[in-house]
Amino acid sequence: MRKILITNDDGIEAGGIVRLAEAASEFGQVWVIAPDDQRSAASHSITLRQGIRVWERDFPVPRVKAFACDGQPADCVRIGTLNIVPGGADCIMSGINYGYNVAADLQYSATVGAALEGSFQKVHSIAFSEGALELHEVTDFYLRDIMAQLIDKKTDEWQIWNVNFPACELAKCKGVLWDTRPSHKGFYRDRYSSKVLADGSRKYMVDGIPSFDCEEGTDLWAMHNHYVSVGIVRNLG
Repeated sequence: MRKILITNDDGIEAGGIVRLAEAASEFGQVWVIAPDDQRSAASHSITLRQGIRVWERDFPVPRVKAFACDGQPADCVRIGTLNIVPGGADCIMSGINYGYNVAADLQYSATVGAALEGSFQKVHSIAFSEGALELHEVTDFYLRDIMAQLIDKKTDEWQIWNVNFPACELAKCKGVLWDTRPSHKGFYRDRYSSKVLADGSRKYMVDGIPSFDCEEGTDLWAMHNHYVSVGIVRNLG
């Protein structure tokens, strides 16, 4: 039986990781090892100068063994493959992230970073993301079929599958685009809002503006045009 390790960057209590574990449990034995809280935009960071605490906890999917971790998503993959899953995992799945992981912004994503860590550990890895809306029709319709097609479809070394589901009603989804490529442009146009604090220092808060200005055939174009995007991401380091 396949051994599947699942993590995310939204935290172990996020709804997306529960839905991913439910789908994955049809394809093998599942372990969930995920951060105890939000770790978005942590990229591929790992913990080096302090210990990492891991503890078993209840999880709402039957027969899934679950652990919370106070480290980063990539830590979850490393500890899971090296110490927790007996003999190591056969497949690593990261997600389902709340928000797209597309375009040049992939370099910030801890969802993708965790999957890339899986590839570094020589484990077949897949990242799943969807639009940051409580609209799951497209994801829930296509997830199991895409998972079935990708779970044994190996990439080259240092590569992962990256799957994004558009935030639209199922009736508006145009289908699946395979072999999309990451857009060279970012999903967000960067900017920061700021305010002056009482001590005279200035506090900045990221306040990016979403943009779908991109080339046809890219992952970002697919989201804007209501396609599911399935593509390969290479190590961005």
